Amino acid sequence: MADNNNCGCWTFLKPTETRCLNASNRELFPPSEARLSSDNLDPPTSTKTKSPRQLLQFTFQELKSATGNFRPDSILGEGGFGYVFKGWIEENGTAPAKPGSRITVAVKSLKLDGLQGHREWVVEVAFLGQLHHPNLVKLIGYCIEEDHRLLVYEFMTRGSLENHLFRRTIPLPWSNRIKITLGAAKGLAFLHGGPEPVIYRDFKTSNILLDSEYNAKLSDFGLAKAGPQGDKTHVSTRVVGTYGYAAPEYVMTASVLSYSRF
Repeated sequence: MADNNNCGCWTFLKPTETRCLNASNRELFPPSEARLSSDNLDPPTSTKTKSPRQLLQFTFQELKSATGNFRPDSILGEGGFGYVFKGWIEENGTAPAKPGSRITVAVKSLKLDGLQGHREWVVEVAFLGQLHHPNLVKLIGYCIEEDHRLLVYEFMTRGSLENHLFRRTIPLPWSNRIKITLGAAKGLAFLHGGPEPVIYRDFKTSNILLDSEYNAKLSDFGLAKAGPQGDKTHVSTRVVGTYGYAAPEYVMTASVLSYSRF
């Protein structure tokens, strides 16, 4: 990722192409909404690991075919961003595959009238394109074509922690709960513990996804922000996130403190 001061956008650098994502063509929704918009775009200036992940760029038609024309029975969930669909793609490429074969993915499609917009989409690509950790969901690729904004993730077999805690009749065993708690904590520690800390700002059960072995991975980085560095104790921001989950000192002061773990 690179910051292009001339066009006011971030640039995706690939061996054979340069694509700019304009981060100013979506209006933010009012701060009175239950889920607030991101105030600015602050990707890390360097990667958390040795090299940034090479994201795949999908066409809209490829993702349309991969999800069976975004059919209703392939919907995995819905949030402020839009619907998440189950799909299948070929290995080592962007071509769609037959249902039940090859690689299973989750495709998140931006609703043009949704609570989140293009800015959050750009932030998600910027952060997850650079951050690598076993307890962060893997972003495989993206699609930006006309008004279409989609993200392609690894498929998390057991869905969100929220579903297991509040929507299922069989309770989670305590061993699984402890494993999930430790995994989510490791993800946060990774984000906060580096030389360029990242503040997640949307830590809640619906954003903790589980794989087949109940390994927890943090998802939805649309509200993430670069944290305080060096001698700085805080960074000032607009209050964003989900009410009831954000750190109280952050809600009261609009300052992201070095110890605000959320």
